Amino acid sequence: MKTSTKILIVITILLFIPNLFLTKHLLAAVQPTGDGFVFNFTPLAWVALALQILFNVFFNILFFRFLKTQRLTNVIFFSVAPLTLVYGVFMVYIIAVKNLTGVTAESVRATLNITTEAASNTNYLWAGLATLVYLILLFVIVLFACRPLSRVEAITQKLGDGRMKFDDFKVGGGKQFKEIENSLNKINYNYKEKENKLRQTNLEAQKFIPKQFFKFLGKSSIEELELGNQVKKNATTLFCDLKSATNISRSLSLEENFNYINSYIKVVAPLVRRYDGFIDKYMGDGVLAVFAKPQDAIECAHAILRAIEVKNKSQKELPAIDARLTINTGEIIFGIVGDEDRKSPTIISDVVNLASKMEEINLYIGTKLLISKSSLNELPQNYEFDYRYTGALSLDDGSQIPLFESLNYYPKNKKEKLKKLKSKFESGVRAYNERNYQQAKETFEYVLHYVSDDKPAFVYFNKSSEKLGEEG
Repeated sequence: MKTSTKILIVITILLFIPNLFLTKHLLAAVQPTGDGFVFNFTPLAWVALALQILFNVFFNILFFRFLKTQRLTNVIFFSVAPLTLVYGVFMVYIIAVKNLTGVTAESVRATLNITTEAASNTNYLWAGLATLVYLILLFVIVLFACRPLSRVEAITQKLGDGRMKFDDFKVGGGKQFKEIENSLNKINYNYKEKENKLRQTNLEAQKFIPKQFFKFLGKSSIEELELGNQVKKNATTLFCDLKSATNISRSLSLEENFNYINSYIKVVAPLVRRYDGFIDKYMGDGVLAVFAKPQDAIECAHAILRAIEVKNKSQKELPAIDARLTINTGEIIFGIVGDEDRKSPTIISDVVNLASKMEEINLYIGTKLLISKSSLNELPQNYEFDYRYTGALSLDDGSQIPLFESLNYYPKNKKEKLKKLKSKFESGVRAYNERNYQQAKETFEYVLHYVSDDKPAFVYFNKSSEKLGEEG
């Protein structure tokens, strides 16, 4: 029990004792006359009135404190019972007062304008008014007693919807609601703890499962991923490989090899994320990245080539990295494979196989960045991009995929020369494909006359010469 409550009890008792002896003076001050009541307060009557008021104030304070220690049912009972008792007594008296005898009864009848005639209904009017007051007071008592329930309802709805973010909240009411308040605070705390852990888990998961992969699957967290989840979408793949990377790796110690590969990943991975892509696989010295838009993949590829060139100049203690990239667009299945102990996101598509075949051509003709026609077809019309036709990839079913080399990564002077010679170079490629090797040789010789370090033109020139030698 609180100290303040103990003090209130002592004060209330101290006020109650003199009231026992002085109440008769207060009653004597109210005198019935038969025509009403006359008030004749003596000094002791005033003292009795003051003590009575103080006693009632302190008693009611104690009573409300008592109610706060009770459960809701007890609160309603102890609040309504005294009111109902007073109402019941009043109703019995007001109905019966018309037939009662004595000076007090006559004074009450005179005050309330109640007559003894059988046809008089004044006492019923007073009874009706008393009933109305009783019902209003009853409504107010129940309203205040149950007000914490509305707060509990609002809080539980927010908790159920996951919208409760407060560190602490108040319900109010008696002891029962205090317990409910503590329980709701615990639920809120546990909810926030779980939310924080889930957020942390998602942050950790994004190191292994990029958020773009969640977006492709239409999921928002790792807990939503289930085995077999899959979705088919049109996407663009970017395959990045290192020329002679295996041989370079073998010439390094384990520690040097680790630093070498890690320095390469530190160049490529952030650029992939910057251009809204994600890395699906690390394949030895290669990386397979996925993009929703082909223009993002192309911009990323150019950024990778420039960044690696800068890295080569700044990191002279390690062998230079020669990156070659291919870009292709097509239908890809994004899905979750594995078992319940280990779930892994991956992509499944012929696009991946095509990327490796394109890489062989990329290496063969000496280009840095090859792009399939399907990727070019998906580019926006207003996208400015310089490229040239370099040949076609023949598939097992007899179909061919036209391939194009990006010119945008070349230095400005060389790029401008290659743009002017674009139609000449492409006519040489078509001549070679049509087995008109003499025309192809002359065409590429013309190109090399203006751009002597054009590797694809040099490769085609040599192949045309070899074909002509075989025919001769």
